[in-house]
Amino acid sequence: MANILTNLAADLYKAADVVGRELTGVISSATINGDASDRVALNDVVRSHFTRAATAVDNAPSMTIPEGTDQTVDSKTLSITKSRGVQIPWTGEDIRHVNNGAGFETIYGDQIRQAMRTLANEIEVDLATAAYVGASRAYGTAGTTPFASNFNDVAELRKILVDNGAPMTDVTMVLNTAAGTKLRNLAQLQKANENGSGQLLRNGVLLDLQGIMLKESAGIQLPAVGTGASYQVNNASGYAVGATTIALDTGSGTILAGDIITFAGDTNKYVVATALTGGNVVLAAPGLRQTLADNVAVTVTAASTRNVVFHRNALELAIRAPAMPAGGDAAVDAMTIQDPYSGLVFEVRAYKGFQKAMFNVSAAWGTKLWKPEFAAVLLG
Repeated sequence: MANILTNLAADLYKAADVVGRELTGVISSATINGDASDRVALNDVVRSHFTRAATAVDNAPSMTIPEGTDQTVDSKTLSITKSRGVQIPWTGEDIRHVNNGAGFETIYGDQIRQAMRTLANEIEVDLATAAYVGASRAYGTAGTTPFASNFNDVAELRKILVDNGAPMTDVTMVLNTAAGTKLRNLAQLQKANENGSGQLLRNGVLLDLQGIMLKESAGIQLPAVGTGASYQVNNASGYAVGATTIALDTGSGTILAGDIITFAGDTNKYVVATALTGGNVVLAAPGLRQTLADNVAVTVTAASTRNVVFHRNALELAIRAPAMPAGGDAAVDAMTIQDPYSGLVFEVRAYKGFQKAMFNVSAAWGTKLWKPEFAAVLLG
């Protein structure tokens, strides 16, 4: 029997090449890793070590070598949490029917295109969600699309990352199309004599600003937020700069992971790393930017669009083909195909049954924001 997918490969690649798709700016800005994921099964973990900030001491001359200060090395984990596929069934009668019209190869190619579109969009949402839930802090006004009159927000987001010690090479800000439109409409960016290039004016390309690449995405989220109200800080001694676990009391309702909270007297907007439980809420690293006193009021920021900015090494997508049993499964053919739009690689497998065939386009993946300090949220 001839290899089914080999014979159809031209149609597969043609479909991938002409695909019309939603924007996937987060995928193209994250680290895509196909190596670590090969070592783990679904829901298993890959561990990575992280060192804490070092403490300096005075050099004291002595004939005895000092013991040195013990350091704690932390670890974080990434899991392959999803194994997903799009199934495309065909009967012999179906194929004969469509061959009277557009033809099986043409329709089949379009179905592969739609399958890749579905999986890529889901992966884009997972990455965008990981980025905003795990980010360090936020900037902007909830419910107000940024860049209405200027692009100062780019500098403010850059400041958050720089203050956190993030390297400013390979940093990307990914916006929804509403924010992207506002940015494109800024007069100073439309004028080639002011922005130094005619790319935006003539080609619609979002220019790099403040050393940050700008992209758009259909996966930027507008999540529901916690119902928490009237909470206050509950610690008579207060909290020092850098504290992450904050005790709260008095109020009611939920504060969820990914929520953005503020403390009275502090202009910083902090992202919640761990939801309120047992009276404590955990802030994402690097924690508080100024001291916090007892009984200070806490406010949960209203629902808002979560545009994100991050360093490529902060956000990772681990992706591979779904694992097969020893000796393979019932597939009569299999091949991998790269989506030229998102750059992702999917597996296509063909299965034969009784007067029927089924094609499965699939991938297994997991996402992780490793470094909260290297990511921030721009509210919209």
